[in-house]
Amino acid sequence: MENEPTTEHQSIESKSIQGGCYCGRIEYQVQLPVKWCAHCHCTQCRHTQGAPLVTWFGVDRNQFQYLKGEQDVAWFDSSDSAKRGHCIHCGTPLFFLSEKWQGEIHITRESTQEDILQKPQIHVFYDRHVNYLAFEDQLDKHGGPDGFSPLTKQNEKSE
Repeated sequence: MENEPTTEHQSIESKSIQGGCYCGRIEYQVQLPVKWCAHCHCTQCRHTQGAPLVTWFGVDRNQFQYLKGEQDVAWFDSSDSAKRGHCIHCGTPLFFLSEKWQGEIHITRESTQEDILQKPQIHVFYDRHVNYLAFEDQLDKHGGPDGFSPLTKQNEKSE
């Protein structure tokens, strides 16, 4: 029994998950725990993913490694300070890197089917959300110029 973790945190830190693209050419591994998990409603995420929102999780870069296919990731600049990576074969959106969060990689939640041991905690850029879906969960909703300021009920609506 001396090899058993003594706390839940230690057991999470000994767990890793794997994910990758739809066609299987890119695979990655992440050492848990993740730093956060959030629903993003920004126009860039919605446009590049063709979806009304994207759920991301973030980890320190030293907790992330490619298992295969690093050469199959195409990166493009989505702004002056950020870039996004997707599979060159099947097009699966996978990664986001930004100067704002140096040392961190953001990964699309649905690129892994494994339990990341973290539920989404927040909606960001919520004031830009699509008007054809209702979000009635109890998560905090943030927006404003930076996408991360707390919103009141009056300024949650997108135009």
